[in-house]
Amino acid sequence: MPANKESQRDPGVSLALLWGEAEERPRRGPRPKFTPAEVARHGVAVADAEGLAALSMQRVAEALGVTTMALYRYVPGKPDLVDLMVDTVLGDPPELDAVPGSWRPRLEVWARACWDVYRAHPWILTATGLRRHAMGPRQVAWLDRALAALEPTGLDARQRHDAAILVLSLVRSLTQESLDRTEEGDREWDRLTADQLARHADRFPALTRAAAAGAFAPAPADPLAFGLGCVLDGLQGLVERTGGG
Repeated sequence: MPANKESQRDPGVSLALLWGEAEERPRRGPRPKFTPAEVARHGVAVADAEGLAALSMQRVAEALGVTTMALYRYVPGKPDLVDLMVDTVLGDPPELDAVPGSWRPRLEVWARACWDVYRAHPWILTATGLRRHAMGPRQVAWLDRALAALEPTGLDARQRHDAAILVLSLVRSLTQESLDRTEEGDREWDRLTADQLARHADRFPALTRAAAAGAFAPAPADPLAFGLGCVLDGLQGLVERTGGG
């Protein structure tokens, strides 16, 4: 199927496929061998192993043992396949009602569950972004679970939504940072930066002092703890000012 046809996707058809609501129409030819979910799982295997850039309808068709054109019987195009893959790897969100305490520990459990998914399938960063895109039932369920955790806070609906997106944005940012860093790269960066600061300490005194005191030490064992704590502290202050829980 030409790329320009894939780009002219029908949002209604895409959402129906994603939500399992596509109408079953009689088709000529052999009975379909696969479900869209099975196709998505093969796409996930490619993306997990080689990244989203390696994903193509041809690669997935080869993995399934069918022609590329035959694959379009199950999924209209690569964008629809990627949406299905995202909903597949997200799985069900964590149950937060059983988490002891108030909204804060529940939102932390939610954030750490997001972190686990993003770390296991980092291609999801590219697949979703923070743009508006087709959301499947599992992705909607994750957002719903976070909003439910925030309901007792007394924040208004927009604030609760923004708070959930703020926490998710932190998870996404830290995931990207972890992908961009390597031990060897960090050592080389530290060496070069230390050399530059040694020559220009008078121009950047605060940074020089911070570096000497360990500002660029290796990442902590729990990269999420500091940033998440800061975000939750900020939200807690807002909740207390509004008189909520």
